[in-house]
Amino acid sequence: MTYKVKLDVFEGPLDLLLFLIKKEEIDIYDIPIAEITDQYLEYLELMKMLDLNIAGEFLVMAATLMHIKSRMLLPPEELTPEEEEQEDPRVELVRKLLEYKKFKEAASELAKRELTERNVFTRQFSEGATEEEGQYFEASLFDLISAFSKVLKKLPKEIFYEIIKDEFTIEEKIHEIFHRLINEPVLYFTQLFNNSKSKLEVIITFLAVLELIRLREILIRQEILFGEIQIVRNTKKIEPTIRMP
Repeated sequence: MTYKVKLDVFEGPLDLLLFLIKKEEIDIYDIPIAEITDQYLEYLELMKMLDLNIAGEFLVMAATLMHIKSRMLLPPEELTPEEEEQEDPRVELVRKLLEYKKFKEAASELAKRELTERNVFTRQFSEGATEEEGQYFEASLFDLISAFSKVLKKLPKEIFYEIIKDEFTIEEKIHEIFHRLINEPVLYFTQLFNNSKSKLEVIITFLAVLELIRLREILIRQEILFGEIQIVRNTKKIEPTIRMP
């Protein structure tokens, strides 16, 4: 595929695992390693398909998960005496996840306090402040990839495999999305793909969304965790990057 958007993935493999654990409501102390490994690898393949800049840590974690999975799939009679005496191979992974989760929660709480203090200070001088802010959850890159995966899976077979002559560019899709947001204050992520005629068009549309996020032209949010993703213009951006013809 010749259409590429170089978007650095600032969230790491532990973020992805915590996302999957929370999304699937999995007990972090008893992770079904085969299930979580398959889902992790599926997300990794989608990230590769989109040509995201994946840090080496993602591949290291993939190898770790596959090693743990293979250990746990071995029948007891095939384990060596040393392996039988070893602790559950998931223990170290769970320890890292719990430590990282605690760190993320502390950082999130600190960010919320700073935002609250800033909003209180700002609203003293802003009569036009609305109560709408803070009622939404910010969607993550993994939320987007999850939604993208669902769109691909729902594509009719004749569209999924269709090769079309019409070429789409990311720039065209960016302007199309931006133009729609002028007329529609809120767009649902799935609406962007209602008229897609091929898998390629779906991918390019998704890359256009990522580019708009990178340019800080749009915000992605959810009314509930893991809910439907909404796309809105970033009205706080002082100087828009996108120029409408």
